[in-house]
Amino acid sequence: MEKIYLGGGCFWCVEAAFSILKNVRCTPGYMGGDVEYPKYEQVCSGSTGHHEVCEIESSRSLNKILEIFWKTINPFDASGQFHDRGEHYQTVIFYTSEQQKKKVVQSKNQIEDHFDRKVETLILPAKIFYPAELYHHQFFKKNPEYYQRYFEASGRKGFIEDLWEK
Repeated sequence: MEKIYLGGGCFWCVEAAFSILKNVRCTPGYMGGDVEYPKYEQVCSGSTGHHEVCEIESSRSLNKILEIFWKTINPFDASGQFHDRGEHYQTVIFYTSEQQKKKVVQSKNQIEDHFDRKVETLILPAKIFYPAELYHHQFFKKNPEYYQRYFEASGRKGFIEDLWEK
């Protein structure tokens, strides 16, 4: 099983996208900052240096994981994702090996070539992963109506549909 850490703004949305896949374990959490054991409120304040991410552990190909990830985000926004603004919501991929990094960069280049636009998603080496509080795990299942309203009202659903239908 290979691990990679994907930050797509709200970790609820990333986890929901990967939850439908077999042989994939997805855990929401925080990575990238210097504060040990950060709490959600701290990360949301933008003061920790952490991003909301999901730890993806999978036996699937990394290319498939990245393909799914790109289709859940706005890779062209350097200021956050949809309603979630700030550096802590900027899209990011934390790789765990040089081989992963090469594949991630290659997939990023493919997205840029396909859309003829600069991808703003950060590509960084993995740091310590801190799992999010339990109430965030499987949030989309525990609060389906709230999650669905958020997913649509944030603009994420419409953006993804419009971008990938072209």
